[in-house]
This record gives sequence, C-alpha cells and structure tokens, in this order.
Amino acid sequence: KKIYSYMEFSAQQIADFLKGEVVGDSTIKVSDFSKIEEGRPGTLTFLSNPKYTEYIYTTKASVVLVNSDFVPEKEIGATLIKVANSYEALAMLLSLVESMKPKKQGVSSLASISESATIGENAYIGPYAVVESGVKIGKNVQIYPHVYIGENVTIGDNVILYPNVTIYHGCKIGDRCILHAGCVLGSDGFGFAPSADGHYDKIPQIGIVTLESDVEIGANTTVDRSTMGTTLIKRGAKLDNLIQIAHNVEVGEDTVMAALTGIAGSSKIGKRCMFGGQSGVVGHVNMADGTILAARAGVTKDLTEPNAAYSGYPQLKLNDFQRSYACFRQLPAMRNQLNDLKKKIDELSRLLEK
Repeated sequence: KKIYSYMEFSAQQIADFLKGEVVGDSTIKVSDFSKIEEGRPGTLTFLSNPKYTEYIYTTKASVVLVNSDFVPEKEIGATLIKVANSYEALAMLLSLVESMKPKKQGVSSLASISESATIGENAYIGPYAVVESGVKIGKNVQIYPHVYIGENVTIGDNVILYPNVTIYHGCKIGDRCILHAGCVLGSDGFGFAPSADGHYDKIPQIGIVTLESDVEIGANTTVDRSTMGTTLIKRGAKLDNLIQIAHNVEVGEDTVMAALTGIAGSSKIGKRCMFGGQSGVVGHVNMADGTILAARAGVTKDLTEPNAAYSGYPQLKLNDFQRSYACFRQLPAMRNQLNDLKKKIDELSRLLEK
C-alpha cells in the first residue's frame, strides 16, 4: 500500500522544485519513497553515502536523487536527478510531502476543555485530551488524544502535540514546536534537602519550562521545571527520544541531542552543540557553542573552547581520547612485555651479585 497515495510527481517536476537536472526519462512519475537497496517501481530514493553506491545499479526505484558530481561506472536503469546535495534535497521533498498531508480539524466532544481556555482557529483537539483553565492555544495547533495541558499553559501557532504528551501548569511553548508521544514538560526537578533526622525534604519547584519556536522533542523525553525561573530550550533545538533535561538547564539554539542523553541541573549548553547517544553532563557546567560530544561521553567540567569535540569519561579532546584508546588496547601486550623485562632485570641482578 502506498503511504503517500495523494502525491504523484514527474521526475521533471521534482527536478524543477529542487533546481536539479534530469538524466533519463523526465516524464516518469513517482508517488512514494523507498530505500535504495529496497527500491520499488513508482518510488523515489536517493544516494548520499558512498557505501550504498552498489545499489544504484540494481535498485528498482524509478527515480534516484544523486549529487551533481556523481559519475556512474555502468548502466543505471533508474532516472537520475542531479542536485547539489542529495540528502538535503530529500529532506526538502519530505517536508513538501508532509505539508501536503491532510490536517485534522475540529474539537472532539470527548475532549475536556475548560471554559476559560482560549483556542485558536483551525485547531484540532482529539478525544480524551484535557485542557485546563487559563490555557492559551494558538492557531493551527494539533492536539492528539490523551494529551494533558495544565493550568495557564501557553502554546504558540502550528504546534503538534502527539498522544499522551503531558504539559504541567504554567509552561510556555513557542510556534511550530513538535512534541512526540509520552513527552513530559514541567515535571518537578529533582530537588531534595537532607534533614537532621536523615530524611530528605522536598524542595518545591516553583518555576516553569519554556520552549522557544521550532523546537522538537522526542518520545518519552522529560524536561523538568525549574526550581525558580525557567528551564529553557532555545529556538531550533532538537531532542531525541528518552532524554532527561533537569531543572534550570539552558539548551542553546539549534543544539541537537541523541537518545538517552542526560543533562544535570543548572548546566548551560551553547548554540549548535551536538550530543551523541548516552552522553551526559554533570550539574552547573557551561559548554561553549559548537561543542561536540561523542556517544557516551561524560562531561565533568566547563568546556570553554568553541567547536571542540570530546569523547570518553571524564571527557577528553577527541584526538587525545583516540590516542589514549590506542594505548589502552595494547595494555595486555605491554603488560606481558613489562613482565618479560622484569624477569630479565631480575636475572641480570642475580648475575651481577655473583
């Protein structure tokens, strides 16, 4: 079954949209996408990673996006569209198709909406969604079933909240944000103070969470409300699934984080940073713009050099870590060599004593 059955374009139409060049049948039409190794007739695919070059000669896809400098080594059955950057071009096409999908509209009679809430035009609110008092929702917002929106939450225009998203009271969401299923904004920060009797007393978390515009947050990711003030996710940041952002954290513009990343309280992350999966940051750390963390890196102190890359725990500059790891791999052999040298030294010592 075709996922995008409402979409059908010719190779020439696609090339015109992408400002590319058709090599082959410009009239051939496609109505779906496929991976190059699983290409089917009537679909469009792309070649970006050289590892997949072999598949362009066997793919059954009708149209393939390729970089403008691609030169085939043998005959290709598919029509090619040459563009400056095939991966970027694919993203543009996917965005175009996404914008053409029919939008849900209307408010379900099964939704619970406070009389004091303000709902913008063309909103969709699905069954069993709950909108509490004082909520302000912008235009063209999509609220899927079982979403909970707490008191006095503010939501901008063109926001999408997928099923089971929970937004606690007072939080603010900018325009064009996307929150995936199970995402939680505004749960209490992990704040407890040890008491004289050995127990831990809860510190009330009276702040909020603020998302600026164009933020996307993955499924089951949590962003804790601040103790005071706001936990801030700045414009264009993208957070993957299963991420924990603690209270009073600030995430800079256009920063991206892969799954299972954890940021402890009051840390400040710069602009355009990139975090690999399972990376972590201790509390009260500042990180410079453009910082890159490899997967499972652990940051324990301020990183002040812009655009530097780190790996390992505690973090090392990427080149230093790679050199250290090369030594680490040789430790068993080095230990054997050290033992052999010790035996020889012991033997020489005995001979000298004689």
